[in-house]
Amino acid sequence: MTGSAMTLRRGSVSWLTVSALLMGMNIVLSLSIFSIPVPGGHLYFCDAVINTAAILLDPLAAFIVGGVGSFLGDFFFYPAPMFVSLVTHGLQAVIVSVISHRLPAAKPVLSSSIAVTIGAVVMVIGYTLGRAHVYSTPEYAIIKLPFEILQAGFGAAVSIVLLYPMRVRSAFRSILNRP
Repeated sequence: MTGSAMTLRRGSVSWLTVSALLMGMNIVLSLSIFSIPVPGGHLYFCDAVINTAAILLDPLAAFIVGGVGSFLGDFFFYPAPMFVSLVTHGLQAVIVSVISHRLPAAKPVLSSSIAVTIGAVVMVIGYTLGRAHVYSTPEYAIIKLPFEILQAGFGAAVSIVLLYPMRVRSAFRSILNRP
């Protein structure tokens, strides 16, 4: 792997701390008080954390932050879709992490943008299929589709803005004292 994922050794105290902190942020941002009400539900901001973590961390840590964090957020606050969240956000995080670290490091913004776009597609498809299964009605899933697309796109855009123009990626690397 290239990029900042290599700066944290899997299982180290730093790796565990960063993973736990970002997973906690994911859980907190799954609360309705940190969302925007939309017809039929809420627009959550957890995708921004999931994408950011996936770009900064290795695929296992990304899965923990995205999948396990979303599972726990649902478990505590709205358990019906918790397994859909585990699989969908977990897969989204792993895919974003793998793609963003495998594409050329010379163009990290482009690599990360491609990764979060593919991750957004995974999230939309996963939640659409999951909702159709959990609620036993494809119509409900179709009704929610525009809001899933909005949430996925918003999360993708916010993560790129956080990481590059707002320099979170650079700060992350400098805090770890890595080039």
